[in-house]
Amino acid sequence: MNSETVPLRIYMDSPTIQRRRWYILGVLTMSLLVVVLDNTILNVALKTIADPDKGLGATQSELEWSINSYTLVFAGLLFTFGVLGDRLGRKRVLVGGMAVFALASLVSAYAQTPEQLIYARALMGLGGAAVMPQTLSIITNVFEPHERARAIGIWAGAVGLAIAIGPLTGGLLLAHFWWGSVFLINVPVIALGIVLMVFLVPESRNPSPGRLDPVGVLLSVVGLVVLSYGIIRGGETGDWLGLSAAGPILAGAAVIALFVWHEARSDSPAFDVRLFRDPRLSAAVASIALCFFAASGVFFFANFYMQSVRGLTPLAAGAMVLPFAAAQLFFSPRSAAMVRRFGARAVCTTGMLLVAAALASYQFVGTDTPMWILGVIFFVQGTGMANVMPPATESVMSALPPEKAGAGSSINNVARQVAVAMGVAVLGSVIASVYRRDLDGDLAALPAGAREAAGESIEGAHGVAAELGAAGQSLIEPANAAFVHAMHTASAAAAFIAFLGAMVVLKWMPGRAAAVPPADGPEPSEPRLEKAGARA
Repeated sequence: MNSETVPLRIYMDSPTIQRRRWYILGVLTMSLLVVVLDNTILNVALKTIADPDKGLGATQSELEWSINSYTLVFAGLLFTFGVLGDRLGRKRVLVGGMAVFALASLVSAYAQTPEQLIYARALMGLGGAAVMPQTLSIITNVFEPHERARAIGIWAGAVGLAIAIGPLTGGLLLAHFWWGSVFLINVPVIALGIVLMVFLVPESRNPSPGRLDPVGVLLSVVGLVVLSYGIIRGGETGDWLGLSAAGPILAGAAVIALFVWHEARSDSPAFDVRLFRDPRLSAAVASIALCFFAASGVFFFANFYMQSVRGLTPLAAGAMVLPFAAAQLFFSPRSAAMVRRFGARAVCTTGMLLVAAALASYQFVGTDTPMWILGVIFFVQGTGMANVMPPATESVMSALPPEKAGAGSSINNVARQVAVAMGVAVLGSVIASVYRRDLDGDLAALPAGAREAAGESIEGAHGVAAELGAAGQSLIEPANAAFVHAMHTASAAAAFIAFLGAMVVLKWMPGRAAAVPPADGPEPSEPRLEKAGARA
């Protein structure tokens, strides 16, 4: 046996690792919360960052790129860092990613121009891409199969919790501090997390990684970056058939197809694409992608509905999402028990149908609907997603040997991240086009510049109305009505996508027997832990 490594199974069975496994999960959940929380916090800070006095005076395009620069780097490098974690050591890559994320957060907090913020956010995407795959792959290697589903349920619940509490946290910070506090808050949390990781989290890697596959890694980076860029451009311009959007989308898809072809013929692939023949993997990845595509775009425009149409403060809008967080906290850890009783197919299908029902319920939300109705919708949506993500993620990870956990985690996260980008872009384009069409007649009397600003977004319309004074008040009501109609159209499309996801799961995801691995079954292979990490 190599003097630097010992089989993982020894340490999984050791009293030390058994005592620490839930603390390890807590540390990993903390790191995950920081990465996911940052994006949702930023959403409520965009309005402040656009203010020339309180923020940076960023334009609409600069605000979009402060989000998109992160998404582009994050999505493009997720798979690469998953493979690197398997080869170099997951704890090592995780700690390095957290350090980069903390540094980039500090730079973002004190950015002096929108351009500086955009570049700092790209660096945050680099750190986040290193962190995200390692959390799930370490969980897969530390927890035995009979406990893994519950641990992954808690991990998935942390993702949903971060999505929900981000706006509330951002609202609290903006109520008392300057806009940079939404990034600065990451630094002390990450510093504590790194210290705990050093002492608690064991090191693991693939003991037989095979030869490097630089061509496959390069193709995955290029394909994902170009595809993500095309999706982002389509959402910005609304012209999905134009060269600026369709060109990158087709080119990115072609490179990804080349990646699949190369990996299928490689003796030492970075990721064995033939694993998609396993319905546990393919159906689960599809369900994750379709669920997040449908839900992310709706969540994005719900913030504009609450703050612009209903006039809620960032803090009040954040508090409105607490029912979603409550549902995630309650149901995600319990999803494993539901899967044992009813099977992954039944639980995932029910979850997707609940998400579809919640999205369809936006049809009942108008300009003066009682806000508790929106809270109920958020709760149902959170309940549905809490019963989709854990069993789907467990299905992905159980289809892979533990030494390939990094690559499997990356596939899971890439599916979610690309789906989020596409959901926001596509459903955002639907909202923009319906909003402009409905408001067109009311904009005819406005000057050219004001007409363009008001037709661009609901925020722009309210800004124009404020500038015009009493004469502009007549614009607010039709703008709000146009936005709500656009929201109804987009949510109906999202509900259909979620229903389609439910049908995919019902048709192809294995049922109870295939979904639950035996509690004492042997692992396909044995990755290793570094002695130093195991002794920590």
